[in-house]
Amino acid sequence: MSNLVSPGKIIGIIGGGEIARMMALSAKKMGYRVGVLDPEKDCPAAQVADWEITAQYDDQEALMDFAMACDVVTYTYDNSDADAITRMKKTVSVPQGAELLSITQDRLLEKAYLEASNINLAPYVTIVTVDDIKGAIDEIGFPCILKTISERHNGKDRCVLQSEEDISKAAFLLKRGTCVLEAWIPFERELSVIVVRNQANQIIVFPVVENIHRNGVLLKSIVPARIEDYVVEEIERIARTVADNIELIGVLGIEMFITSSGALYVNELIPRPHHSGNYSIEACTLSQYDAHIRAICGWPLPETELLSPVVMATILAEHEEATKVQIQLKPNWNFHYYGKEQAKEGQKIGHITILTKNIEKTLDTITDTGI
Repeated sequence: MSNLVSPGKIIGIIGGGEIARMMALSAKKMGYRVGVLDPEKDCPAAQVADWEITAQYDDQEALMDFAMACDVVTYTYDNSDADAITRMKKTVSVPQGAELLSITQDRLLEKAYLEASNINLAPYVTIVTVDDIKGAIDEIGFPCILKTISERHNGKDRCVLQSEEDISKAAFLLKRGTCVLEAWIPFERELSVIVVRNQANQIIVFPVVENIHRNGVLLKSIVPARIEDYVVEEIERIARTVADNIELIGVLGIEMFITSSGALYVNELIPRPHHSGNYSIEACTLSQYDAHIRAICGWPLPETELLSPVVMATILAEHEEATKVQIQLKPNWNFHYYGKEQAKEGQKIGHITILTKNIEKTLDTITDTGI
């Protein structure tokens, strides 16, 4: 294969968090050397990589030095500079490319792309001023949610509006630029799916995941999701459509909602492996991280199968002591730690994967542990 990156070559990862760490472990298993670029020295990924460049993500000189040292580059940092990626491609292969970043870093562009692919979205309106919010309420209604078009995943990129009194409270977001006002979807379940495509146009879709969040943090993932078969088929169709239309190379996470009537709404695209896919390390014949390395390095993609129903539980910093107790009590649970030191309350420090024959019983057991 002309685009094969052979084992022994160097994979560079922009971003050094837990996603990069698990990606690096897959790359090492497959025989690659790994370099990491991240602002934090000895970050989670650097602990398992061969070398690290400690630099800010917008340090152009460091990025070019990084490119020169690698045979192929990938990114796990959602806000990587798309223009910098375009420049890097003149020096080193970056199979994910910059277009995916450009789309996922701009909510309006992302929505336009999804609408062009005939994918269902929550009703939305572009907002520039407070008066725009007032004018849009007749169409959107309460409750609704105002989001910046960028600055995702920092917990400060959105504000829920329950009534007219909340409009003035949301005005601070407009100081950051154009926003989008979305209708609040009364969802029954939060869902996600992982899709992978390689340069030979092979596409695989992982089992659909049901997610439980609190305060914007993923707490649990349940696979298979507790939904009807026809919904699974539609989600797989959406995943393949998005991957094909965007000419995806690598892994893409797709978040969505389903209502009690069975209506599906795509919420967000994640341009990298997704936390909700971490269950795949133990529960599938191929993990999302192995699939990503295969895709960017020109390997073929085998179909993946779910080996067992599974629950994934996130370990937050405040759960550390309770989790240590369970390590002693649950020999069949799979504990993953991310190598984060001095984590603050609410931050992910690891996850637990539990293969099970009884999802409901396992969920009750997790609740009883205090994790």
